[in-house]
Amino acid sequence: MEQIRKASEQTEEVLEKISRPLKPYIPWVARTLLVSTFIEDSVRIVMQWQNQLLYLQAYRGFPWGVSHAFLFINVVTMLACSGLAISRRHTEYAVGGLFAVIVTQGFAYGLIFDIKFFLRNLSVAGGLLMLMAESLLAKRRNVFAGLPNISDEDQSKYVLLGGRILLVLLFVSFVFSGSFSLMRLVVSAIGGLSCLMVAVGFKAKYSAIVLVTILSVFNLAVNNWWTIDFNPVHRDFVKYDFFQTLSIMGGFLLLVNVGPGGFSVDEKKKNF
Repeated sequence: MEQIRKASEQTEEVLEKISRPLKPYIPWVARTLLVSTFIEDSVRIVMQWQNQLLYLQAYRGFPWGVSHAFLFINVVTMLACSGLAISRRHTEYAVGGLFAVIVTQGFAYGLIFDIKFFLRNLSVAGGLLMLMAESLLAKRRNVFAGLPNISDEDQSKYVLLGGRILLVLLFVSFVFSGSFSLMRLVVSAIGGLSCLMVAVGFKAKYSAIVLVTILSVFNLAVNNWWTIDFNPVHRDFVKYDFFQTLSIMGGFLLLVNVGPGGFSVDEKKKNF
């Protein structure tokens, strides 16, 4: 047991040394990755405008005009809210707008009951909660020249807890999808343990770094949409998965930046 503890401490020291020069850039990179799926989605809607209208009208029963308004509002909301999120302005409105896009698109495209879509979007929603928590913590630090705002502090605890739990749901969809292999078993075991540690807030920052590393490799190896040119529809689906995974990686990086919050094992350990 002592050897495991020492190995864990040495690993943390190495990760700390590696991440220290990158710390000033992590918040901006995390927010940009988080909203990347919304930016890509808005660009895709504009580039495939007629196809999107045809699908909504012919297959989803949208009246002419309503389909146009729905797509236009979605594009404007995603681009505007993504810009606000990256620039850290009016974060609450940005998060609310992007939440609304996730829900309305799920119902509009008939994907709300697709389990893979549902789990992935819950993970993206977890990333948005991490963004909200970052904003609440920043407000707390800035109120009255550093005096804590108890209300914002209490809110951030709950938001971070919800964000941590939702973020790890992506890995559930990964474990139960695809064909079985020894590599998938090993990755699932490591990733599953890291997800559990993130959910309970034990060594959460380092577990989040492990998950970002796993997702980075997985995304490049499996969701390599740029190699698909024979089937445009399949290419769009893979591209969608690629950017959604980037968004969830952004959520984990925000966790690295802000920490797991008050409702976590890491925080409780500080009191002893």
